[in-house]
This record gives sequence, C-alpha cells and structure tokens, in this order.
Amino acid sequence: MAIPKRTVRGVRDIRTYSGKVDIFSEPYRAFMQISALEMEKARRGQERESAVQRVRQIDARFREIEKEKAYLLKGLGDIKTIRTLNTVENQALPASGLHAPRGFRIKY
Repeated sequence: MAIPKRTVRGVRDIRTYSGKVDIFSEPYRAFMQISALEMEKARRGQERESAVQRVRQIDARFREIEKEKAYLLKGLGDIKTIRTLNTVENQALPASGLHAPRGFRIKY
C-alpha cells in the first residue's frame, strides 16, 4: 500500500481576514460609496426629467394631431354636405346651360 501524500502547509497557507476589511472600519470608503450613489441619483434625476419633458412633447403633438384630424374631418363633412347640395341643385337646374361652380380655372 502506498502512503498518501500530505501537502505541507506553511505560514502562507493560514487564512486570515486581513484582506477583508469591512466598509465601516475605513470611513472614507463609505463616504466614497455614498458620493457615487448621490452622483448616480443626480444623473437618474436628469434622465427622468428629460423623459418627462419628452412625454409632455409627445402628448402635445397627439393633441395637435387630434385637432388637425377633427378639422379635416369637419372639412370633409362640409364637402359631403356641399356635394349633396350641388347634386340636388343640379337636378333642379333647368337645361338652360347653368352649371354648378367648378372652381377657378386657368388656361395656359
């Protein structure tokens, strides 16, 4: 039977907490972390404000679109009314050559 090998351990192999210093034992680290958090908070606040402003601009544009759409639909409604009136008038016109107005024409 073979004798199992043992690894020889020295002083270097002893585990210590020397590299694991908590944040509260060195106050400057805590203050640095706090300042980093505050800077991130300020950046996020600016991002939020710009996003809110952008949403306001988009909402304003939606309102403008709805107004323009309503204006155009109202115009189309007026055109439909004019068309129906013109067709009724054309039917009622005598055959003397009177025509419904066709708009402004230019000959070149």
